[in-house]
Amino acid sequence: MTDTTIKLIGHKRAQDQDGVWRDGKEYSRQIFARVESVSRAEFFDAGQRGLNPEYKFTVFHAEYRGEDECEYAGARYAIYRTFRVPQTDDLEIYVEKKAGVNGGQSHCAG
Repeated sequence: MTDTTIKLIGHKRAQDQDGVWRDGKEYSRQIFARVESVSRAEFFDAGQRGLNPEYKFTVFHAEYRGEDECEYAGARYAIYRTFRVPQTDDLEIYVEKKAGVNGGQSHCAG
């Protein structure tokens, strides 16, 4: 486990003239996190769903605002799952590296 910073990346949403919500301008912000490899169980479960889990970041729950990507050590990752740790102020963020995410955009459910 290592203490570090990660950059959370999201997209501001806005309604178009037809009332449809769309992703707009990208924003990012830096936060503190603890980084770990995902567990074997997480790797297996996510793999069964076609995901390729790479890291688990633990952050203060109030700092996460629904972003769908993050950047760590110069690489961009899609956030595929979050988990609020019971009886703590922690939130676990699970990420996967996808082809085309570095420099591109990837959207996933959290």
